[in-house]
Amino acid sequence: MKILLVGDSSEDEYIYGRCESISSEAPVPIMKFSKVETKVGMAANVCLNLQAFGLDVTFLTNSEKITKTRFIDEKTNTQILQVDNEEKIKPLLLPISTDNFDAVVISDYNKGYLTESKLFEIVERTNCPIFIHSKKSFFPNKENCFVIIDEDDYRKLNSNLYIDNLIIIKGTEGCTYKNSLYPSEKVDICDRTGVDNTFIATLVYGYLKCNNFNKALIMANKAYAISSQHIGTYVLTEKDVSKINI
Repeated sequence: MKILLVGDSSEDEYIYGRCESISSEAPVPIMKFSKVETKVGMAANVCLNLQAFGLDVTFLTNSEKITKTRFIDEKTNTQILQVDNEEKIKPLLLPISTDNFDAVVISDYNKGYLTESKLFEIVERTNCPIFIHSKKSFFPNKENCFVIIDEDDYRKLNSNLYIDNLIIIKGTEGCTYKNSLYPSEKVDICDRTGVDNTFIATLVYGYLKCNNFNKALIMANKAYAISSQHIGTYVLTEKDVSKINI
């Protein structure tokens, strides 16, 4: 199955250490450095999770660098600081053909790569299922268009927002679709970084594989639960995929 993925990407840097004292110069913790891990984030993380299911992904993303550096206290697995370093992102200007794809995925963190007009243009040109996870405030409403929003982002939007195919991710509760709650497995959440990415990638795969949206939502909830038990952006493993498949 062929997927077109469009969205902004980042490099996620995780600096680990132990915070065991407070600075005498300011009321801030002193971290003793332990290690650094680097992962891809945002749309690039969606790409890797789509590929984890064996999907053929064509990926359009920014070439400019976005770096998110997170400082993690190893003792408590708590993030104590995040530093974002973002170059100015050039918008996607070329016309996009979606004719030869089984699904289109928009992973838009509103960093500038995908303008609102380009988003609506892609949707208008697309006849296959299109899945949108965006930080924007306005969304197209089309029969083949599924909009995925985190509950926190949904609260910030206009209460009059109406989209036929709206999925609201509600964390440990699961997700809602057409006023129905799809409960999730109860797990202890370690970190929510990138969990929406695994959710949307699994939702796309489940929908194409099962041709049943209810089953796809159940599978996406499973992926969310798995991802939330790991620190930082996570890529589903072969073992995870076997657990998710129903």
